[in-house]
Amino acid sequence: MDRLGSFSNDPSDKPPCRGCSSYLMEPYIKCAECGPPPFFLCLQCFTRGFEYKKHQSDHTYEIMTSDFPVLDPSWTAQEEMALLEAVMDCGFGNWQDVANQMCTKTKEECEKHYMKHFINNPLFASTLLNLKQAEEAKTTDTAIPFHSTDDPPRPTFDSLLSRDMAGYMPARADFIEEFDNYAEWDLRDIDFVEDDSDILHALKMAVVDIYHSRLKERQRRKKIIRDHGLINLRKFQLMERRYPKEVQDLYETMRRFARIVGPVEHDKFIESHA
Repeated sequence: MDRLGSFSNDPSDKPPCRGCSSYLMEPYIKCAECGPPPFFLCLQCFTRGFEYKKHQSDHTYEIMTSDFPVLDPSWTAQEEMALLEAVMDCGFGNWQDVANQMCTKTKEECEKHYMKHFINNPLFASTLLNLKQAEEAKTTDTAIPFHSTDDPPRPTFDSLLSRDMAGYMPARADFIEEFDNYAEWDLRDIDFVEDDSDILHALKMAVVDIYHSRLKERQRRKKIIRDHGLINLRKFQLMERRYPKEVQDLYETMRRFARIVGPVEHDKFIESHA
């Protein structure tokens, strides 16, 4: 005789009793020799020795119940399932609502038990880590391989390809015209002298700080262009054309987010839709 947990607290989710056709309430009996389909009996039909076709009253049986501890001696399996369902219904962190739905445990007991056994449990943590690593390994080779434009073509000055490359000069690895090209003009008349007042010195330092922030933005934009291979625009467009039309439209719509997630992650995102 075994003690096995049921799959749901709702009696309507289980097959009815074969003896009286009533909804099964825990604990109930499952014949270990009949089936499939499984042969279930309520306790009343089992105690009066109900027999039907091949089922005999002397068959071995299993007691189906979730009234036994799984993770904690003071929590039954039925309460564990009720906790998970309540967290799913009420949302993580809404412990008072979770406790109200469970009825058998307090807010503090629900929070402490969930955090201990489902969040900080090293067994579950290692399982989730393995699942994450397996998912990453599965998707590693699905995206279009990305290669940054370390050595772009070297067109002649003012040619069509040169204009496509936005004035990028491969020999210098820089652009003819910078983003915010006149940012330095704000510094041209600044001169730090000893007799500056504290306020004037602070104003000059503020201008220098603003200039530094503009330089950071300039470098950020250069990095995006290099990382995403946008210097060689034609090659980038050829890669896009490998997608079907609907994915090209998605690619165009999601282009603005590429700078946030990075080139490889963005390719994986587009490829997952492809």
